[in-house]
Amino acid sequence: MEPTGVGAERSGQERTTALPGNARWCGSGKAPARCVVVDDSLTAQEAYRLATSGTAMLWRGDYHNARQLLSALGRRIPAPAVPAVSVAASATSASAPAPGGDVAADFYRHRQGRAHRSRILATLLVPLAPGPAVDLRRAPDITAAWTHAHGDIDEPSVVPLQDLLGVLGAEQWRVRGVFVPALGAAIHPHYGTFAPVRGEYLDLVADAPLPDADTAFDLGTGTGVLAAVLARRGVARIVATDVSPRAIACASENLERLGLAASVELELADMFPAGRAGLIVCNPPWLPGSASTLLDQAVYDPKSRMLRAFLSGLAAHLEPGGEGWLVISDLAEHLGLRSRAELLGWIEAAGLRVLDRLDTRPTHRRAADAEDPFHAARSAEVTSLWRLAAA
Repeated sequence: MEPTGVGAERSGQERTTALPGNARWCGSGKAPARCVVVDDSLTAQEAYRLATSGTAMLWRGDYHNARQLLSALGRRIPAPAVPAVSVAASATSASAPAPGGDVAADFYRHRQGRAHRSRILATLLVPLAPGPAVDLRRAPDITAAWTHAHGDIDEPSVVPLQDLLGVLGAEQWRVRGVFVPALGAAIHPHYGTFAPVRGEYLDLVADAPLPDADTAFDLGTGTGVLAAVLARRGVARIVATDVSPRAIACASENLERLGLAASVELELADMFPAGRAGLIVCNPPWLPGSASTLLDQAVYDPKSRMLRAFLSGLAAHLEPGGEGWLVISDLAEHLGLRSRAELLGWIEAAGLRVLDRLDTRPTHRRAADAEDPFHAARSAEVTSLWRLAAA
């Protein structure tokens, strides 16, 4: 169904400009070079033509019509083609495909298609007024959501509608929280921090045999969920680090809410804090690849930088007899992005040995989604906690 009142043959363009007036750009990407002002008379077909030509559209009509137009744009973007035979091979072969294989190329093309889709949808812009508020008819109250994500707005601004919807969605996660059975309580993710919806890796950390450690490090703490699990298990002192100020603020709020703040020291740092610990836990992004958004940074680890930094620095930060817990899935292996031999080689080169590996199968919805273009790889995925020690 097309947006209400968007049936005219041509759009309701008023003028072409870089950005209207003195409006400040608030989008996650670059500000558009070309922009036309449009309204409810814009057809979805004309909007798609403008979007694919690289022209942004500043909406001046009804907010709900803008949302319908965004959906109509999305339906017009071709889905990236993924050869089913190469994907199926990833799960049926005796070993994971080597990096650079067909599955890896298919996955790369799929990501390119997703990025193209995001760029097209990002051409539909909405105006923001100081407050902040959406300067459109029937717009929702965005004050709390936007302020939590980006702070106040003190001048007229412009943002892609899809970015605004992401902010509103993140606020719902923050308010509702994600129930974590390993804690018996909810974790409340902030905008830009990854929600702990993959419960199987939390259960691994909750159930693995604890070494005799008075101090633990949690590297890349995010929402603080793993630090909270360790604190609940009785670790007396935990130092949790993250390179993101958003994550530190999120973890602080969650630990305070759970009554665990006294057990966890939060530190804005890239990887290891100073000193040594009897237990060092790291749950790096599971897939090698570039990260173009805040949430991508929780999924994609460019050139496996964080994974390799954890392994290479682990031995120097472990107390005698201490353990390092690497929490990671083998999805990258099934997608041909990293091999098991590479991972084992990095472990050995870092002067580490494997004490044990605890495995579990994912239970999240995508693992059972037969419509997912990479279902074969996802259905074969195993999440593991590698117990590592200095060699």
